Amino acid sequence: MNPEQYVQEKAAASGSSFYYAFLFLPKPRRAAITAFYAFCREVDDVVDDMVDPGVAATKLAWWQGEVAKAYAGQPSHPVMQALMPLAADYQIEQRHLQAVIEGCQMDLNQTRYLDYPGLQRYCHLVAGIVGEVAANIFGQTQSQTTAYAHKLGQALQLTNIIRDVGEDALRGRIYLPVNELQQFDVKAHEILKRTYSDRFTALMQFQAQRAQGLYDEALALLPPEDRRTQKPGLMMASIYRALLNEIERDKFQVLHQRVSLTPLRKFWLAWKVQALGRM
Repeated sequence: MNPEQYVQEKAAASGSSFYYAFLFLPKPRRAAITAFYAFCREVDDVVDDMVDPGVAATKLAWWQGEVAKAYAGQPSHPVMQALMPLAADYQIEQRHLQAVIEGCQMDLNQTRYLDYPGLQRYCHLVAGIVGEVAANIFGQTQSQTTAYAHKLGQALQLTNIIRDVGEDALRGRIYLPVNELQQFDVKAHEILKRTYSDRFTALMQFQAQRAQGLYDEALALLPPEDRRTQKPGLMMASIYRALLNEIERDKFQVLHQRVSLTPLRKFWLAWKVQALGRM
């Protein structure tokens, strides 16, 4: 299997909504975003598949070294071998990849966030930076598009956090800020034991309203000149916002299940943005 086949399989196997947004890109840009997304999956899987935190930390340290070697002209991992020939064309810098690794390292060292600014820092590294790279690959021409990409990345990550509250609890993680749990009188042990209450529903509605506001802010930041090139990001916004709406309609039944959209619905939402230019 060559590096290009490896990253293609890695991206497709994830089942992520991102994959549907890639389908409509021209081949060179699709190759770049697929390789970059495969990199993100590799380092994220180190944390998600973690059994021993020490081993996971060693693996992430290895990735830090691999990225540095790759930018020095010596990539050894198939993901980096696929990504490096495309990095210069799409302004994918070493600092971007190292930031994503730093965000994953936070997952090893931190299972709680005291307040929203602390959570924002995490979202910036694992999603805002990803949005910045993706916007470059998609073909941004306006500097303000970077601000849109960061804001959209934050909205997508908060949607992930809302969707995955139950799954994260099984790993002992609670991303919802501690001071907001206190505000709604939701105890950490209730989430860890996956116990529903009206207080939990109110807390999650608060989180959802924040995420909905971020989607609105992101779309308002996107310059009209870049709206066509940034269609893949708008596809992601459409798919994830539909997911968030579904979770809201289900009254935030996220502690015992992972709410998801069908592949057909994801494809339909992506196609609608591509064909009609609207969400």
